[in-house]
Amino acid sequence: MERDREHGVRDGRRVGNGRGNGGYSYTTDSPATGYYGYAVDGSRQSDIKLIISPQPHYGYESFSKGSKAVPTTSVAAPTMSVVNNGNENKIDRREERGSSSKRGRGQPSGSTSVLNRLSASSEPVVIDSVASQASMRKNSGQLPPPTPELKHELPPIQRPVKDRAPSTLESKRKLYPVHRPDAGGKSSIRTAKIRANHFPVKFDPESILRHYDIDVRPELLPKNGRPVKISKSNLSLIRNKLFADNPAEFPLEMTAYDGEKNIFSAVPLPTGKFKVKLAEAEDTKMQSYTFTIKLVNELKFRKLKDYVSGSLFSIPRDVLQGMDIVMKENPARNMISVGRSFHPAESTSENDLGFGITASSGFQHSLKPTKQGLVMCLDYSVLAFRKRLPVLDFLSEHIPGFSLTDFRKSKGHVEKALRGLKVGVTHRRTNQKYVIAAITKKNTRDLSFMVEDPNNRVPPRRVKLVDYFLDKYDKDISYKDIPCLDLGKNNRINYVPMEFCVLVEGQIYPKENLDRDAAFVLKNLSLAPPREREKNISNMVQADNGPCGGGIIQNFGIEVNKNMTLIDGRIIGPPLLKLNGPNGKPMKITVNKDNCQWNLMGKRVVEGKSLDRWALIDFSLCDRFRLNPDPFVSKLISRCRSLGMYMEKPLVYQSAKMNVLSNVDDLRQLLESVTAEGKLQIIIVVMTRKDPGYKNLKWISETQIGVVTQCCLSSHANQARDQYLANLALKINAKLGGSNVELMDKLPYFEGDDHVMFMGADVNHPGSWNTTSPSIAAVVATVNWPAANIYAARVRPQEHRTEKISNFGEMCLELVETYTRRNRVRPGKIVVFRDGVSDGQFDMVLNEELLDMKKSFETIQYFPTITLIVAQKRHQTRLFPRSQRDSGRSGNVPPGTVVDTKIVHPFEFDFYLCSHYGSLGTSKPTHYHVLFDEHHFSSDELQKLIYNMCFTFARCTKPVSLVPPVYYADLVAYRGRLYHEAMMEGLSPASGTSSSSSLASSSSLSTSSFDERSYRLHDEVQNMMFFV
Repeated sequence: MERDREHGVRDGRRVGNGRGNGGYSYTTDSPATGYYGYAVDGSRQSDIKLIISPQPHYGYESFSKGSKAVPTTSVAAPTMSVVNNGNENKIDRREERGSSSKRGRGQPSGSTSVLNRLSASSEPVVIDSVASQASMRKNSGQLPPPTPELKHELPPIQRPVKDRAPSTLESKRKLYPVHRPDAGGKSSIRTAKIRANHFPVKFDPESILRHYDIDVRPELLPKNGRPVKISKSNLSLIRNKLFADNPAEFPLEMTAYDGEKNIFSAVPLPTGKFKVKLAEAEDTKMQSYTFTIKLVNELKFRKLKDYVSGSLFSIPRDVLQGMDIVMKENPARNMISVGRSFHPAESTSENDLGFGITASSGFQHSLKPTKQGLVMCLDYSVLAFRKRLPVLDFLSEHIPGFSLTDFRKSKGHVEKALRGLKVGVTHRRTNQKYVIAAITKKNTRDLSFMVEDPNNRVPPRRVKLVDYFLDKYDKDISYKDIPCLDLGKNNRINYVPMEFCVLVEGQIYPKENLDRDAAFVLKNLSLAPPREREKNISNMVQADNGPCGGGIIQNFGIEVNKNMTLIDGRIIGPPLLKLNGPNGKPMKITVNKDNCQWNLMGKRVVEGKSLDRWALIDFSLCDRFRLNPDPFVSKLISRCRSLGMYMEKPLVYQSAKMNVLSNVDDLRQLLESVTAEGKLQIIIVVMTRKDPGYKNLKWISETQIGVVTQCCLSSHANQARDQYLANLALKINAKLGGSNVELMDKLPYFEGDDHVMFMGADVNHPGSWNTTSPSIAAVVATVNWPAANIYAARVRPQEHRTEKISNFGEMCLELVETYTRRNRVRPGKIVVFRDGVSDGQFDMVLNEELLDMKKSFETIQYFPTITLIVAQKRHQTRLFPRSQRDSGRSGNVPPGTVVDTKIVHPFEFDFYLCSHYGSLGTSKPTHYHVLFDEHHFSSDELQKLIYNMCFTFARCTKPVSLVPPVYYADLVAYRGRLYHEAMMEGLSPASGTSSSSSLASSSSLSTSSFDERSYRLHDEVQNMMFFV
């Protein structure tokens, strides 16, 4: 019972005679058992009957307090009934016989269900015997009013929560993602045959996967008594040694290891403590480890089978994760594991990027439950790695002008290039890997250290490093006049000459550090065209070192079909757009049928803003790419006027050097002097290059000065091409509150008079190397209707790498109040798009963020209907047209391609939509997953709504790949990241402290140590589209 979930109310019928011993019966479609529902006693609300049946429960039933229900519905399979009569809770199982087609006495002819309009409920259900209809409206959307015959209020529909005894009403109402309302969409202008990189997985549902927890500890602790963390590479060596010593008890080929704490086995393994002896190198002592293995769980594949088939609604994540580790075992043994991807150990000359860097083509894969069953989804992946080279060879390639005879000249570059990298050593036989802590200050010939006798027979003595290597390893060091690498840890000295060190394979090189040519090569490899990418994926699935090779998965009873999934895609027609003609009157625009783009030649924007108070700051002073201001200003004014934006000459012109951008105080002073002339609408900023000072400009202007800025490069401004000026004009108009393009018709589904608000939410996290900076949360929302193309934004810092938006309700409420002030009415409907969350975080979004939003709205007695949708781009699904007929000119699926069958979730409401034209590489569709839906969208309605919205993005003349609220939220969150970086470098306006103290205060994990005023947008900016 606790795993059952509402799928959609199919029918509701009056039961009993309406005179005290009857009530209403509702039947709900559920893939778990077919159908389930409940009946309410007409005279006692505490009397509920829950019926679970493999067929629709269309009969009506009569019961009285203290008696068991007598079913009149006929089904061929067993039915379970739960009868709740006051304090009584009985379970009655029986075979039902009879005819379900007969109408019982008291059933009104042609009656319609009270809940018929809820064909797909927005919320999962929990049976609760006492609640009012008003409460139900408040907590689970708008429940249609009862029919005249119903004189008693219905119990609220909720979902039962397993193993939980909540103390409040709200805690009882745990939400789960809504189910698909239909069999998928039908609307299209044409269809296309498509292959998806989903490979069907077969498994024996009767198989059991045994999950073991392992704990590995050295028998002898260090002198300080602190526990030692064993590296992943050493853990694998210890595990392999145990299995090699006892192959009968520990069959290696029947197990999979995650490299840390978990082993999954197809056969039972001995449990308990085992001693493993291992020498890290040939010249080191054997070290003893205690390897403890404990059975955690026996995972039944049957649960996954039930979930995929729809008879189980709670995803068995433990089973799925265990199988995922099994699928990764073979590539983990034979390839380099980097994050979630696997790459070959060898590099090829054709992928050489120069400077000791190589590009590597690998793959990442995962298991997904879908409508067609369990599948393996595998995608092609390209990364830049440092080559596996001797350290001195790497330095020769990597550092221009590097010379062993003049090492001092390059010492700073050497330390920067090597610090933190992993190396192996060649002066002794060992598989151990070491991390470079530093470069020694002294040269090799001058290094010495104390040597202690482990048996304390000889007093400690100082030994020169050169002599030590010659005596102990018979190695005469060749390069004595350069420093050594310090490979020590925990304050222990371990000096090793560079000539005996080799870089370990699989060390990622940041792509942002690549030079222009190398970045171009890497980009071309990453942007493989569809045919090439499809071929690469197929080869990786077939490879011996891939997930299907090595015979390991077969030992677990798992087989993978190595052919891609063939599906039918639908192409949705593009909407008609609205622009103004040369005479200023609206005109219909039909987009290009192939790439869905349009142009602005001879057309004007829908609402062009006048620009009569603006400034131009020219940072190209004393630069060879200096701006020629008069032609640029003249051509920009002309282009803006041709687009319907009246523009005067700048009120202020100010020139400066580029280095002003890097000094926060100087830049603030410059901006204050420019705005002293009066209130400006916008400042156009010309720079000679992309500069780190950009973040300072945006932070100061948008949070302190209160004016939006538009940046451009002097090289482009001097060329002043028509297309470039048009794009510049679109951004300027949007930032001023104008409307560039609109849909000719109202948005699908929302053709009525109610106001609708669209929201987008995202969180930007600091890089993995950063352990202190806050995450930045952003929420945007439309503030106009029915065009729904002008947005306001809010941004907040929160705890480091926290995905949950801490102030979600507060930010949403602020945006609703902004909408209300602008339109003098609150939006009655809200559609929220959430970006950046994985499947495992759906519960957090549903039961924490959504609840926070609703609670904030309740403080002003505001109860709109809400739909919540997650938009995902970080997935591995790719779509490949089967033939040229099914593709666009670029070989990709055409814009408007939607897939909502076969490769989607078994029963939840999701689909893939490719809304953009992919001119480079292979198009990646966006995955939309509906979590909560009080508007009861059909598949066609929601898909058309999102696709049409993709045409309203302000700064381009083509549909974008991501629904605009999410796209804008991502831009705002990134802008907040720039604010943080600028604040760390400059003075905090809120505190007035120095940059160093600002840095110290900002290093705390708590958001309280970040002054939110440093991120809060200025009042003049916060309701403008400053971020486009």
